[in-house]
This record gives sequence, C-alpha cells and structure tokens, in this order.
Amino acid sequence: MFRAALDRIVRAGAGLRRAAPLDAPPDSDLVVLDTETTSLDRRKAEILAIGAIRIRGNRLMTSQSLRVAIKPRSPVPGSSIRIHGLRTIDLAHGVPVETALERLTDFAGARPLVGYYLEFDLAVINRALAECAGQRLANPRIEISSLYYDYTIRQRRFQPIQGEVDLSFDSIMANLKLPRLPKHDPINDAIMTGLAYLKLRHLMDRMRGPAAA
Repeated sequence: MFRAALDRIVRAGAGLRRAAPLDAPPDSDLVVLDTETTSLDRRKAEILAIGAIRIRGNRLMTSQSLRVAIKPRSPVPGSSIRIHGLRTIDLAHGVPVETALERLTDFAGARPLVGYYLEFDLAVINRALAECAGQRLANPRIEISSLYYDYTIRQRRFQPIQGEVDLSFDSIMANLKLPRLPKHDPINDAIMTGLAYLKLRHLMDRMRGPAAA
C-alpha cells in the first residue's frame, strides 16, 4: 500500500502522466517541511524526526501538522546531539523510518514543499525513500533562502545596502521581525519557516504593487 501510494505521488510531482484526481494535489495547500538528522552529510545522515505543517492561503495551519520521531538504527552521535538535543534514549519509542516516511507522504501528498535549505532535507528523505520503496519525492519546492535573497536584492534598489546578503536562518528571522521559537525542534522550525514564507510573500506582493496582485 505504501509503495502504491508513493508511486502515485511521485508520478504526479514529476509530471510523468496527466494528473488524475488521485495524482494531483487535492487542494492549493503548501506543506512546510523540516527534519532533524544524525549529521549534515546528506550521503550518510539518517532521519531522526520529521515536522510538517500546512499553509492554506495566508494562514499557517498549526492544527494540521505532522510530528514524527524515528527510532534510530544506531546510537545518535554526540556531535548531532549538541545541535538538536535528541538522544538515543529520547527516540527509543520512535517509529521505524518506513512508518515515518509513509506518514509524511500521506500528509504531504503531491503538494508543493516549503523549507529552509530544503535541498538537504529532501536529499536525506529521498535516499531513505529509495531504500524503502525505490522511489523519490518530486514535489515542487519553495526555498526560503532563495525567496529572501530575491526580496533583499529587490529592496536594495530602493534602499542601497552594502555587503553580502546574510542567508542564515537567524538573520532572516531577525530582519523579517518574526517571533523566535526554540530551534532544532522540527515543528518549531517548520512554524518559523512557514511564518517567514508568508511574510516574504506579503512583502514581495506589496513591492510589486496592486497591478501584480
């Protein structure tokens, strides 16, 4: 069942055949995605936790969220514990990675994914999906750091600012004047990323003016 459902999602996202009701995104929602992993090496990292929240219109739907803890196959390295605080004992009652991926694909469907350096999250997720089901997610992607960079460059046309664009998550949140939550919790990170997306979309729409609305 997992393989069949995933296959429909992958084909829809990749556009390999005309969308049917089960293949197309069921609505116009977006899905904000974040993971916690055992390392920052996408070739070796294992997923420890997944957080996802839907965006509907201009609203972050915190009541429609997914949080999954995954039981690690081996002890969590101390170097990653220092980043996200997830110890092996904390994840002892987590689900197998196959179950976590099934829940994620059910939750996200073929909806576009929003994230901060989403390329890393999807590289790790797709490697795990390839091992479990021989497939990959091909959902459209919206990268927050790219949106922020584009917004900042456009803004500098009117307010000249010197120096490179700081794309760190802390800088983005501070410059957008958004509330901060404790980091390295997948749901908190997804909430903050979702807020950043909504704020950037609003600012860029306003910058384009009424004619672009």
